Amino acid sequence: MAVRRRSARPARPERFVPDFDPDFGDRALTEARHDIVIGRWQGVRNLLAGTGTGTDWARRTHRLRLLSHAAAGSSTVETWRAAEPGNPDAAVLRAATEVVRVFDAAIAAGRGAALERGRIDAAVDACRSAAEAAPADPMPWVSLLSVARLYEGGVPRRELRHWFDELRRRDPYNTEGHIQVLRYWSARWHGTHGSMYDFARDAAGVAPPGSPLPVLVQVARVEEYRYIADGALGRGPVRGFDQHWKHELAVTELRRTHARWIGDRDPLRPVAPEEVADLNFLAHAACYAGQVDIAREVLTLLGPRAAWVPWAYTGDPEDQFTRFREGLGVE
Repeated sequence: MAVRRRSARPARPERFVPDFDPDFGDRALTEARHDIVIGRWQGVRNLLAGTGTGTDWARRTHRLRLLSHAAAGSSTVETWRAAEPGNPDAAVLRAATEVVRVFDAAIAAGRGAALERGRIDAAVDACRSAAEAAPADPMPWVSLLSVARLYEGGVPRRELRHWFDELRRRDPYNTEGHIQVLRYWSARWHGTHGSMYDFARDAAGVAPPGSPLPVLVQVARVEEYRYIADGALGRGPVRGFDQHWKHELAVTELRRTHARWIGDRDPLRPVAPEEVADLNFLAHAACYAGQVDIAREVLTLLGPRAAWVPWAYTGDPEDQFTRFREGLGVE
């Protein structure tokens, strides 16, 4: 009797799943952050000793920022500082960690609650000490520009300008530092939508070709969205918000950012971990503006690497990232 064989069915393709790895594929950073959690500082020391020496400030800033978030909930950075008090990397990481801790305290106190000024001053002092210990490093100045937002009423313009000038002396196009100043001048903190956009456009206008700095304008657009959406919470939809990403100026600025940043980029060069967060801002803006060509190109560059921000501000991050990719036919 002949055996009846079942016809082979084609395997169902696996559904795309975004990768929200907070380190964006930086495995050495992942290992160092794990070391911090278990109380080991030697791996962190070795990582930072080989990061940013010379001109690679973007990767160093990226790594220090994420290491500081890992260190904020433990005493590992203090243990390292005590073991190697003369190590400038330990001073820089401790300053960044203190800034994260102060922000965590502000979040715990709730919006509008006054934070003890002495706590902010202590973080500023740690940043100043780090700047003295590592005079070439831009990161202490990024940390200062971050914590400035927490002072009630902000800091004097002259002081903020001094801190910003010191950052630019070391790394003129440091994206993270510029983002911190942009947020300082936002309506959420110590400025207005107008002052925020003015800063973003001025910085974008002087950025050299290939720099990610023009994406500041798209970061500003997300900040405006957050501010207005938070204010309208529970009071119905915001009038005119359907055009927030699509009006003529938004599209023009999006295309300008793409041309200045991505236009001259080598398409064969892999996306570095420190580029992923900024590229997600560009992808998000292109998707919501309906700019199919740009959205497809940037999502292809990113592959599965997604960042929680800015997608979390406009809905479920995984759903949006997946939906736009599938809708655009990105492989």
